[in-house]
Amino acid sequence: MTVTNKGRAHWFYLAPALLLLGVFLVYPSAETIRLSFYGPRSDVFVGAQNYLRAFTSAPMLATFRNNLLWMAVFTLFTVGMGLLLAVILDRVRYETLIKSIIFLPMAISYVAAGVIWRFVYAFRPAVAPQIGLLNAIIVGMGGQPVWLLIQRPWLNNLALIAVGVWVWTGFCMVILSAAYKGIPREMQEAARIDGANEWQVFRCVTIPFLKSTLAMITTTMIVFVLKMFDIVYIMTNGAYDTDVIANRMYNEMFQFNNYGMASAIAVILFLAIVPFIVLNVRRFRAQEAVR
Repeated sequence: MTVTNKGRAHWFYLAPALLLLGVFLVYPSAETIRLSFYGPRSDVFVGAQNYLRAFTSAPMLATFRNNLLWMAVFTLFTVGMGLLLAVILDRVRYETLIKSIIFLPMAISYVAAGVIWRFVYAFRPAVAPQIGLLNAIIVGMGGQPVWLLIQRPWLNNLALIAVGVWVWTGFCMVILSAAYKGIPREMQEAARIDGANEWQVFRCVTIPFLKSTLAMITTTMIVFVLKMFDIVYIMTNGAYDTDVIANRMYNEMFQFNNYGMASAIAVILFLAIVPFIVLNVRRFRAQEAVR
């Protein structure tokens, strides 16, 4: 084989992968961008009208607001509780068993999690037996049943966010626990010998060592929550002011048959996620360079 042929041989092995990427990734992405400039039936060019509607219509503004609420509360609680559990359970005798129980919701599909929590939040009038766990507890303690999923918008969304936190806290705990076990114990013991209390050890020793892991897991949670769909679709389908971007995109496409608007929302969602993906890739490369 000549030198030229050897230099081109790698393209022969890359061709199948490049073909699959082109058919299943590049082409659909380009077609989605093209469709976003067309009307509902993709037959009339409307320019940036779909994007203007996305950023000016009341339903879409409410959707963006809900996603911001998800991003703030969901990320704070999953990462915060994951870190807290990783530190506390490191000193517990049955650490592995307890962590396995907390991680267990990750083995359940998000559809199943939505169905489970619909029963947890299930509401019946006070005169009827309560089949929902939450209302059964409230009524058992002498209170009145509440219908969380049709209360005020912020309470609706917090009820749905709680489901996401229940599913993902175990994932954050496992990642942060692995990083926490990598902290040299000598550093923590030296800080205690110098007179630092547990909070000071946590703030001045533990957090700096976990900084890169915390940044990685936080951006990962943000990327996930921006794509949130399953839980919202199963539990409310966006009703009662609980819609999110991914669910709105689905409804525009399959319920309203507005392919142009659905494509525009998909592009907006993609652009919102890209910065966090780039941030993670850059951080990973920086860590690899240090190694």
